[in-house]
Amino acid sequence: MSKTVVGKVPMAQKIAFGIGMFANQMFPAILGIFMVVLVQDLGFPGWMWSLIYFFPRIFDAITDPIMGYVSDNTKSKWGRRRQYVFLGAIVMGISYVFMWQLFKENTLEYNFWYFFLWSIIFYLGLTLFSVPYVAMGYEMSDDFHERTNIMAVAQWIGQWAWVIAPWFWVIMYDPEWFPSADVAARELAIWVAIPCAICAMVPALFIKSESTLDRDYEPLDLASIGNSLKKIFTSFLEAFKIKQFRKLCISTFLIFNAFNTVAALTFFVIVYKLFNGDAGASGVWVSLFGCLGALGTTFIVIPTVTWMSKKMGKKKAFMLSQGISVIGYILLWFLFVPGKPWMYIIALPFFSFGIGSLFTIMMSMTADVIDIDELNSGLRREGIFGAIYWWMVKVGFAIAGALSGVIIAFVGFNPDLATTDQQSAVDGLHAFFCFFPMAGTLLAIWVMRDYDLTEERANEVRAKLAARK
Repeated sequence: MSKTVVGKVPMAQKIAFGIGMFANQMFPAILGIFMVVLVQDLGFPGWMWSLIYFFPRIFDAITDPIMGYVSDNTKSKWGRRRQYVFLGAIVMGISYVFMWQLFKENTLEYNFWYFFLWSIIFYLGLTLFSVPYVAMGYEMSDDFHERTNIMAVAQWIGQWAWVIAPWFWVIMYDPEWFPSADVAARELAIWVAIPCAICAMVPALFIKSESTLDRDYEPLDLASIGNSLKKIFTSFLEAFKIKQFRKLCISTFLIFNAFNTVAALTFFVIVYKLFNGDAGASGVWVSLFGCLGALGTTFIVIPTVTWMSKKMGKKKAFMLSQGISVIGYILLWFLFVPGKPWMYIIALPFFSFGIGSLFTIMMSMTADVIDIDELNSGLRREGIFGAIYWWMVKVGFAIAGALSGVIIAFVGFNPDLATTDQQSAVDGLHAFFCFFPMAGTLLAIWVMRDYDLTEERANEVRAKLAARK
């Protein structure tokens, strides 16, 4: 059983964890920006977009529980997590650079398979990094509110990825920077991958961990691989039997992935709804949408939600935050007015409460649930719980990416046509953009309506654990 740090965590340790979160957020954020190049500039049809989103992430989701089990049972003088975080950072950085070395002169089929295979390697690196990294955060403290503080600092730092990433749209499509967006993707991938890989290494280098060489963990040798796979499956089932954890996973799945289904459409909705399909005329407005939303999350949502969580409890803070985001989605329907792009800014503070509050609260709640699992099983399984939680996110993200392509095909949208030639398709994209994530949010609120792990109960669980130890 791994020792958990009790009570307050030094700010330097929180910041080290948060720098890792910047990498954890920046890679998917910038990937979503670059993906537009595949359709807009390299001619990938909707079905290729869907396959590229779907299969690598399904592979990623399959490897996550295995990585969680391996991480939980690693005997090492560096502890259970750090070496995997470091290795994953290197694999992510290298594969991201190679993934985007795509050329228009190559055939569509070649570019598709080249990107597809390198993305598999990238997501393997993401699994090596993210599963033990998230587990590190869960085991940093056993204090109910300090867990929220840790996640709030991490999410605050991580949100800067979403502030920075949208500006790549401006850089990529500005001829003064690059002759074409595919050239931009090839060169910018290098400038993204190297600093992000370095940030991903920071938790491995600076977050303290104890040697686990003398711990009584499950063996990880090849001879026991069959039994290990069985135990992975058993651990997965045991974790998902905990009602509170099941609710956290399902509600995160609904909110995050309904949002991501349409987030990939942001470029098309703004350019074609507000600027008649003229990407050049859209100027900074595509970038401002993501940037201002992320700034709102950084300076308004995360501090507000952290305060709300302490005053009214994590569940009520979650419900109120998601309710505010519903107002934002409704406003976006009315405030996307052709020729008046500034109007959507009014909706962004409301809209940002949905995704902006999600992981700050949910990751803190997951740490509380892990205590219940330890009380039931006698094991500290942060890796398994982190893997399952992010498994739900990633499977949903794969489905979301596939659905993005399906929506493009369903509404009949063609990026080669102006808005006037496909008004109904553009209106269809706009409708999905506003109401699909709203539906996911409302379902998640319904799922969480009877979540019952309060601060009082969490304290009782920890008191029982302390007595047992």
